[in-house]
Amino acid sequence: MNTTGYFTHPQCWKHDMGAGHPECAARLAAIEDRLLMTGVLDALDRRDAPQAPLGDIELAHDRMLVAAIRGLSDQLADDILAGGPEHVQIDPDTSMNIHTWQAALRAAGAVIAATDAVMAGEMENAFCAVRPPGHHAERAKAMGFCFFNNVAIGAKYALERHGLKRVAIVDFDVHHGNGTEDIVRGDERLLMVSFFQHPMFPFGGTENQASNMVNLPLPAYTRGMEVRELIEMMWLPRLEEFKPEMIFISAGFDAHREDDLGQMGLVEQDYTWITTQIKEVARRHSKGRIVSALEGGYNLSALARSVEAHIRVLADF
Repeated sequence: MNTTGYFTHPQCWKHDMGAGHPECAARLAAIEDRLLMTGVLDALDRRDAPQAPLGDIELAHDRMLVAAIRGLSDQLADDILAGGPEHVQIDPDTSMNIHTWQAALRAAGAVIAATDAVMAGEMENAFCAVRPPGHHAERAKAMGFCFFNNVAIGAKYALERHGLKRVAIVDFDVHHGNGTEDIVRGDERLLMVSFFQHPMFPFGGTENQASNMVNLPLPAYTRGMEVRELIEMMWLPRLEEFKPEMIFISAGFDAHREDDLGQMGLVEQDYTWITTQIKEVARRHSKGRIVSALEGGYNLSALARSVEAHIRVLADF
């Protein structure tokens, strides 16, 4: 079985944070257009993402955070009826509209459904084309374009609901996955490996590194060959030693050299190489089981080309 799943939902397109915001529905449109144009989409098992049950979201998040986001959504609906603003601000970069709650449930639900399908052997791996992204959402705090931490929820779900003993998270977004680290640090059933540009938002990931974290802070303008060398030296030996039974990927593509939200120098071939390394680890230790979820990537052309490169490796296409 070497099917690759493609999980998404129309409600993920409706979440909106205001005119000109880089984290916009056009990102999903660019990805779908590219996959259609290249024929890659035809090779995938496309499925609609269900809503994540709140009890599964609470595997990774404080119940009060879930209730607060739901409450803000309900309040926003009332305010709009009364002629109020169409957005409520979470932080300077992050806001909700009337569709955000449903989009966030679908984004987390995509990763949960993909986990179920991969664990059941219905597909070898899956990519979740979802928004809002997740890796900045901490256990008790939404921030940085993120509301619920989709990948952390999926990893906890694989441990708690499927009884796995060892799950790895790989994060190659240009920004540090502070939320994922907040949720998984110190849980020895989980190994998180990441690289990110430093110093840059959210300005963490370099101090008091927990034993189950491999953080690689990199200076601006780091290019792909340097990243590859560090992955071979730092990530791969730890992943081999850990022997994960499943791998989750926080797939951010904003370390691409054309992306203005970061200043790193990766290109599509680097994402091909990184995905190949992860896939080989999964084939050796995880029965090929990978669930990848979209994080960053804001230059629409570079994002679409990079996602295509990533999925081609997952799907052996």
